Amino acid sequence: MAETQSRPRFVRFGAFEADVQTGELRKDRVKLKFGGQPFQVLAILLERPGDVVTREELQKRLWPDTFVDVERNLNTAVNKIREVLGDSAETPRFIETLPRRGYRFIGELEAPVQPVVPVVRVERDRGPRRRQVWMKIGAGVLAISVIGLAALVAYRWRRPHRTQEQAVLTAVPFTALPGFANSPAFSPDGSRIAFAWNGDPAPGTKGFDLYVKALGSETLLRLTRQPSEWISPAWSSDGTQIAFHRMAGADTGIYVVPTLGGPERKLLSTRLPGGRAPFSGISWSPDGKWLAFVDVAPDENHGRIYLLSTETLATKQIPTNPTCVREGFPAFSHNGEYLAYCCFRNDFEAALYSFSLPDGKPKMITPFWPLASGLTWSADDAKLIYGRWKGEYLGDLVEVSVSNGSAKRLGLEGVRPAVSPKGDKLAYGSLSIDSNLWRRDPLHSEAPPEELIPSSRAQYAPQYSPDGKRIAFASLRSGVQSVWVSNEDGSNLVQISDPNNVSGSPQWSPDGSKIAFDSFPRDRWEIYVADVAERKPRKLITNIPSVVQPNWSRDGKWIYFVSHEAGREGVYRCPASGGDATAVSKDIHGFNPRESFDGKTIYFASGATLKKVPLPGQPGTESEVDASLRVASWTLSSGGIYFVPADALKSVRYFEFATKRIRTIFEVDRLLGTGLSLSPDGRWILYSQEGDESGDIMLVDHFR
Repeated sequence: MAETQSRPRFVRFGAFEADVQTGELRKDRVKLKFGGQPFQVLAILLERPGDVVTREELQKRLWPDTFVDVERNLNTAVNKIREVLGDSAETPRFIETLPRRGYRFIGELEAPVQPVVPVVRVERDRGPRRRQVWMKIGAGVLAISVIGLAALVAYRWRRPHRTQEQAVLTAVPFTALPGFANSPAFSPDGSRIAFAWNGDPAPGTKGFDLYVKALGSETLLRLTRQPSEWISPAWSSDGTQIAFHRMAGADTGIYVVPTLGGPERKLLSTRLPGGRAPFSGISWSPDGKWLAFVDVAPDENHGRIYLLSTETLATKQIPTNPTCVREGFPAFSHNGEYLAYCCFRNDFEAALYSFSLPDGKPKMITPFWPLASGLTWSADDAKLIYGRWKGEYLGDLVEVSVSNGSAKRLGLEGVRPAVSPKGDKLAYGSLSIDSNLWRRDPLHSEAPPEELIPSSRAQYAPQYSPDGKRIAFASLRSGVQSVWVSNEDGSNLVQISDPNNVSGSPQWSPDGSKIAFDSFPRDRWEIYVADVAERKPRKLITNIPSVVQPNWSRDGKWIYFVSHEAGREGVYRCPASGGDATAVSKDIHGFNPRESFDGKTIYFASGATLKKVPLPGQPGTESEVDASLRVASWTLSSGGIYFVPADALKSVRYFEFATKRIRTIFEVDRLLGTGLSLSPDGRWILYSQEGDESGDIMLVDHFR
């Protein structure tokens, strides 16, 4: 009978001994604090001493299907190996770096590690009958192997994303209410869920109030009666109170209310801006002493995380993280030792961080998708789960390992996750928002609007072609945010971007033959250019790897874009055929660049401020267009700017360059979505407008 020889368990080099079975490293028989990814990297290098192991091979072995910052993780692992081994990159004794290629183990091994390939010892011949038996068994094993290999290849070939997938999870509605229910929070015993719901306001009012519902019951307990823009709850550890962050104009702040009903009490006023306030989530520490929340200081424009003492009502800011422009989604671990949160380095780059309480140094867990919504710990504090927006109106849930930063999708569409204290249940908010494309005559605002390209899925960011005969836009009609093109009347609808990748921000070339757009195919945003006739996107090659929001120069020779690569944020341009990019503005908040009609100036938004900067060779300096302009969406005309004000999201207005006056073009009864476009003849304004909004709390039983 055949025997299988396993690889050697111990590998010795110098004063070190690696136990490849337990993942331990010892020096002079003393166990070192060393493991995880650094040990895995070392073990792979030890398998092939003297050979170059490429960075690509290490990525495939360690992070085959996860969206982590491989470059950062690998550099961190190698630096840790060198630190533990007392090695040096300049004069290596063990680990040699080969620039742009990989790494090589150059030390002498006493017992080299063999690759994990079985070594078969063949017994002596036992006769024809025995050979026939083994031939049949071998044929069966071979057939099964071939079938398995084929299935594996088919699976990997057809799978649209590189992120690991969780085993299939089944979610059922916890609420089935009219209107919109969201922001779930489990009680300490896991028997009840608090949530925000806007389906039962008092006559003449609208907004969200706080409710509690027990699992297995349809009875609702209403705890507040002040409809608000948004509410985010958190339970006290003893289950007697619920704290919540209310968004309600002058009444915005942190409140508490008894869980069985009673008067609410305001603890603190906060200054978060209005709207849906994605950063309004709060977390209550297990010892009951602190509430973590986001607020905007009077002298700042972006949210920071603070701790509110429930005993003294004093506040303090968490340890400063200089890499964060803003912070959000604080979450205490169940053991009370850590606080996790999201760090936003700019408008397009973010990372998950945690620090040990009370004043530890922030430590990065992993880079992550910046359009996030909600963050929670698993019951054992080994993982973090967050919601992310795959498109403007579509989200899914992702689980991240705290130890190594690896991430995987849970296969659930939703936002704002919450895990029960025992870890056996997962709740989250589902979301459905209609957002469709409309057009209106800016010279005759009394004329009724016309809806274009109706869909049950959200559509936004519309753009007229230079001849006004076609429209490019972003849509979720296929389930993934993609770029689509149609005739101006909505006919002849075709998809331009890769159906597997989130894509958006379409912009026509001046001759109308191409469309540039941004896409997220792997672990970063990139820009692609598609020939409209061929419908084959091609990546724009430039020296900045992470770029978004393309726009063309008037002569078609340049493509402007926004870089969110750390250290090189700002507005750039590169040749339309590809090539090195040069900076137009180093404003780290710059987005949506557009060239003026005379080709001498670039306009872009910085937050809600609209700015302009002269192109190279033109006089002038970077400046605000006008102090009165605060924009959410905008587009240029030859004589001025059409825009949606940041503080009036149901209005389209016009700023005239010559007079610097602002006038209202038209008002709508629903919130306006992303994107404005003026037809070339000036007859139509194309825009997106939100429709009905609905959603329920979904519940996954047997989560772990």
